[in-house]
Amino acid sequence: MMFFELFDIIFLLVFILIIGVFLFVIIKGITTWNQNNHSPRLTVPATVVTKRGDVSHHNHSDVNGMGTSTSSTTYYVTFQVESGDRMEFHVSGSEYGMLVEGDQGKLSFQGTRYLGFERL
Repeated sequence: MMFFELFDIIFLLVFILIIGVFLFVIIKGITTWNQNNHSPRLTVPATVVTKRGDVSHHNHSDVNGMGTSTSSTTYYVTFQVESGDRMEFHVSGSEYGMLVEGDQGKLSFQGTRYLGFERL
């Protein structure tokens, strides 16, 4: 009898922890979105300093044990503005492909949201 009570308590704690993490991620995303929306849209002279891709692999298996593997890439570009500050933004794959390290132009952004880059 004691085992089931302990199991119920542990199950409840894990359930609350999972719900808590889920709510934290949602609230953090909404907060970032709201802060970006209330930030001014800025366009400043900048140089493309570096580019990087973050590849994540996902393995999927079905009931029969047969599996498939997929991967996805998240692209980031770091810009340096005239003051010497550097900012890294998440960009689309097509935008990533069009930018070259050393490119100079006008960077447009709003908070942490990348809006575009226009070469000079």
